[in-house]
Amino acid sequence: MGVAPNPDSIYERSTDEGDRRLSLSLLDQVSTAFIAGVTIIFGIIALGVVEGLVAQSAASGVGRVAGALAFAIGLVFLVVGRSELFTENFFDPVAAAVEHRERHPWTRLLRLWGVTLVLNLVGGGLLVALLTVDGALPSEATHTLSRVAEEIASKGWAATLVRAVLAGALITLLSYMLNAVDTVTGRILLAYMVGFFLALGPFDHVVVSALHLLLGVWLDGAVGYGAVATNLGLATVGNLLGGVLLITVTHTARAKSG
Repeated sequence: MGVAPNPDSIYERSTDEGDRRLSLSLLDQVSTAFIAGVTIIFGIIALGVVEGLVAQSAASGVGRVAGALAFAIGLVFLVVGRSELFTENFFDPVAAAVEHRERHPWTRLLRLWGVTLVLNLVGGGLLVALLTVDGALPSEATHTLSRVAEEIASKGWAATLVRAVLAGALITLLSYMLNAVDTVTGRILLAYMVGFFLALGPFDHVVVSALHLLLGVWLDGAVGYGAVATNLGLATVGNLLGGVLLITVTHTARAKSG
């Protein structure tokens, strides 16, 4: 069994990966983010199908756990496929921008964030549109996904913001930990555990929640576009606060103080 790298080595790996992401062409950023949006939908589908089927013959709590276990495969697909959701660009690129100590990397960082968020939503939204074709989803999955959308929309602004802060911290922590493992198996295990926790809650990931809500709008009108817009704004701010301030800044300060 190999020895885990020390925090300084992890931070160095993070800056190298951040440099790579900041150096991507606009086309590469667009394609990677679009693919990530498409990919995470498979986790959402898995959650709806599995939870819907299990809930028919078991308690609702068992169904939710089963759905969360199924959703986690979506995060595994993202990590193994090297495509990134918006929040996965908080730790590595920020660490790289800090190391450059100049303005240009921050401009590239803002472009990376903007392109990633928009194309995550575009890619996921395309698959959501396909899933809302009549008969495309099992009825159990449709009911489950509509209920999830209603639950997300029912949260007050303060609860949504707090849940978004936690989600940003969780996914950014995953980005940090991925730089500590050297095997595909290790990356899969980390991604699966975090994906399970993300689906079980209490978290609001800006892309995942927005796509859940969009399903609620287009499947049966369980929620409205106003809920999508409100969650999108609050979750974006919360994810940034949790990912950048709670995790990235603290780890960076620790590395620079050493």
